[in-house]
Amino acid sequence: MTEKERRKGKQSGQTDEQPKVTAKNTTKEDRAFLAENAEGLSKTTVRYAKWIHTPDEHADKPGQTLATRSHEVIRAWAEERSGVPVTVPGTEHDDHLGVMRFDFTEDGDKDQGGSRLQEVGWEAFFRTFDERELVFLYQEQKADGTPSNFFRFDNPHREDG
Repeated sequence: MTEKERRKGKQSGQTDEQPKVTAKNTTKEDRAFLAENAEGLSKTTVRYAKWIHTPDEHADKPGQTLATRSHEVIRAWAEERSGVPVTVPGTEHDDHLGVMRFDFTEDGDKDQGGSRLQEVGWEAFFRTFDERELVFLYQEQKADGTPSNFFRFDNPHREDG
């Protein structure tokens, strides 16, 4: 960017500042990842979530949003809830999975809302997770203390539309 473009951007309200990283319990690697990808990630991921690195770490209070990139943490969380990794067939692109989810149905019925889900192995799931540089946002418990299955993936490179 030229100096002229930089000044024009500042005049229109743009700044060179990255969003402030204030997430809790971050490591040096987490902070570097967040600083590099802050513009594409949600405010929750960058500013408010507590980062978890091992299955032995937990929320400070019920309902707290947690974030991780740890395969071990994600797998333990899902398996604790009888969840298995699934994808929506037809959403894949190139050689990796498309829409990724967890299925928590205990009877193995993968039909949710008329859309069949396809179970995938953990290896393929985590390969796609890493390739996309995803962050796993989740809760262990709802604010009322009951178990929570809430999760979502935050993608710093998401495509709009």
